[in-house]
Amino acid sequence: MPLTFKTIALLTVATAILVACSDTELNQSTTDKTPPVAKTDATATEVATVPRTETRQLLWGDTHLHTTNSADAFAFGARLTPEDALRFARGQQVISTTGIPAVLDRPLDFLMIADHGEGLGISRQIMEGNPALMTDPTVARWSGMMQEGGDASAQAAMELISRFAAGKMPEVLRDRAVVGPIFRSVWEAHNKTVDSYNEPGAFTAFIGYEYTALDIGDNLHRVVMFRDGADKANQVLPFPATVSINPEDLWNALSAYETKTGGQILAIPHNSNLSNGQMFAFSDIEGNPIDADYAAKSARWEPVVEVTQIKGDSESHPFLSPNDEFASYGDAGWELGNLDMSGRKTPDMFAGEYVREALKRGLELENKTGINPFKYGLIGSTNSHTALATGDESNFFGKHSDGEPSAERASKGDGLSEVSRMGWHYLAGGYAAVWAKSNTREDIFDAIMAKEVYATTGPRIALRMFGSWEFSDTDAQASNFVDIGYEKGVPMGGDLSNPQDKNKAPTFLINALKDPIGANLDRVQVIKGWRDKDGALQEKIYDVAWSDDRTFDASGKLPAVGNSVDLSSPSFENSIGDAELRTVWTDPDFDPDVPAFYYTRAIEIPTPRWNAYDAVRYGAKMPEGAVMVTQERAYSSPIWYHPK
Repeated sequence: MPLTFKTIALLTVATAILVACSDTELNQSTTDKTPPVAKTDATATEVATVPRTETRQLLWGDTHLHTTNSADAFAFGARLTPEDALRFARGQQVISTTGIPAVLDRPLDFLMIADHGEGLGISRQIMEGNPALMTDPTVARWSGMMQEGGDASAQAAMELISRFAAGKMPEVLRDRAVVGPIFRSVWEAHNKTVDSYNEPGAFTAFIGYEYTALDIGDNLHRVVMFRDGADKANQVLPFPATVSINPEDLWNALSAYETKTGGQILAIPHNSNLSNGQMFAFSDIEGNPIDADYAAKSARWEPVVEVTQIKGDSESHPFLSPNDEFASYGDAGWELGNLDMSGRKTPDMFAGEYVREALKRGLELENKTGINPFKYGLIGSTNSHTALATGDESNFFGKHSDGEPSAERASKGDGLSEVSRMGWHYLAGGYAAVWAKSNTREDIFDAIMAKEVYATTGPRIALRMFGSWEFSDTDAQASNFVDIGYEKGVPMGGDLSNPQDKNKAPTFLINALKDPIGANLDRVQVIKGWRDKDGALQEKIYDVAWSDDRTFDASGKLPAVGNSVDLSSPSFENSIGDAELRTVWTDPDFDPDVPAFYYTRAIEIPTPRWNAYDAVRYGAKMPEGAVMVTQERAYSSPIWYHPK
């Protein structure tokens, strides 16, 4: 019996509500009125602009991975555990749920398993026959069906959903005294496993979970990251969206955690592209205009946003950026509606969904409230529900276990509406890149707070961006350009204020280095956003470095880099593009009186998409319109300019 996304969503909610009944500690957190230890925006700025000269290393990871402990992943068949996920991320071979040997060509440096906090591990507990649950004959029967797998397991899931919808869940699953301890035991066992794989200096394993808020299908999800180990994280339980879908209540819970434990924690919004305009709205979830208090909490608890992942890319959309020829990356399919397609999307919603527009809206809200609530750094992660953090086109294991490599997966529809999302709409990506002092929980977490991080759609492009008033062209040629970047300026995530010489414009030292085993680079762009003197929000894309000695045409456009992809293999050749692009760029349109942000987008030459590999490996027939070639990319965190 095939499961649709809607039924799986219902399963998630069903188990979530059951377990939420036992979340007394979190309910206390929700109602805790202790003022958050919120740093003001000014404090955040101070953190970001502290001169940093220490050596930093580039670390690669995934902060958004699901395992069998997520109810939806389990229902789609995932059976790999958190330990499997950690072994895989560290470079060991595992056998996927569908029996395929899986291994990364390069291990990751860090991983955060972010299973849904709602219903954490309950489905697996049923399957494994937890004695406390087997006292009920129906649950015991479901356990047997889940162990049988295949259609029987799917049937058990459907029965569970139907019983929930009819308000006839087995008594044992509604008993706080039974379910509460199970939920806690799963959480603590998970944290113990994560701690055991955390090896400072070699591999970092973060404790975390996903807060799965939905407003009638509009995605308001966040992942939550702990800087701490199990000794502190075990003092609370994940804050579930079944208690509240208001992000302010989540932030209050995060504040209560820090107050209670002395630890540190943060949240990362994701899939804004499926929020139907809610994620970056000018109002809160109750429709009230965002005020200074809301803005301060948002800036405090959510320093970065996940801009790219399997379920689409949220950087830009052609409707919002008609002059950006690269704006449509990862939009196909995901621009149709919200998460479960219960609400179709209209163009007026896009501005509340895409990160570039959020950065612009942040300038507007800062003008109104004094604080920028959307002053985000950018990261990517997978959101894989297979326990396999695969971000490479040639090694993509899908969103769910039913999307693991096969001849059919690219042409599958999701069945959510008459206009369906198709399997090929999923992206093989992304990853989070962090410039950290060392590979430890503390240093990676602190780098995320300081926004010295960036996103890639999968390739491991090494990207640097510094802002200053003093960079010269010779700085770009220096072998110690990184030292110069820190000495004269601020790194990505930092802030610039007025120059001493009012006639100066900001300069940016940028370096992009290709993935060592990947494709050459087409170009490097700077995306600038600003709020002009009339209050209008503006943007402009500048090509600042490019490959192959191309020249701009008469219309001022840089010609395309070409295409070396051979779909019969599939393969590509680095006969076009450059391995490294470095430059110092000065803003030619700078106005010292208007606030602005700048971030870098480094774009690869064309390469085959994951479905092109399926077409060759499995003889998969692609549906009409399926995109087979892509240009992957990296997005730096912005540098902001604030006139004073």
